[in-house]
Amino acid sequence: MRLTIVSVGHKMPDWVATATIEIKEIKPDLTLAKEAVKIAAAIPKGSRVIALDERGKDQTTQNLATQLASWRQEGFDITFLIGGADGLDPSLKTTAQAIWRLSSLTLPHAMARVLLVEQLYRAWTILQGHPYHRE
Repeated sequence: MRLTIVSVGHKMPDWVATATIEIKEIKPDLTLAKEAVKIAAAIPKGSRVIALDERGKDQTTQNLATQLASWRQEGFDITFLIGGADGLDPSLKTTAQAIWRLSSLTLPHAMARVLLVEQLYRAWTILQGHPYHRE
């Protein structure tokens, strides 16, 4: 299973690039529709898409681990979309398999990337029985 994050943003701090999950950065555009074209082109073929949006469905770390296990068993690649300052174009949310939110708080895009990567790591440790995650 391959995990990809497609995120709108520019001039991210150096620490954002240290993640081991592939992050494809899309430069912001004047309209959400133009960004959507760039984002859609960056989504790997056949990948399941999870759009991250402040109005999306809350997830727990345990639910994420369960979902990752299911995707891995089914052989799906997953792409997470993080929008720019104005979010994601509605067309991307409509075509996504799910819309999740990372937090009820407003997060800067660089922090959203790091939070997502940390939660993916935590979910993997749950699946491996590693003691990193504690209930």
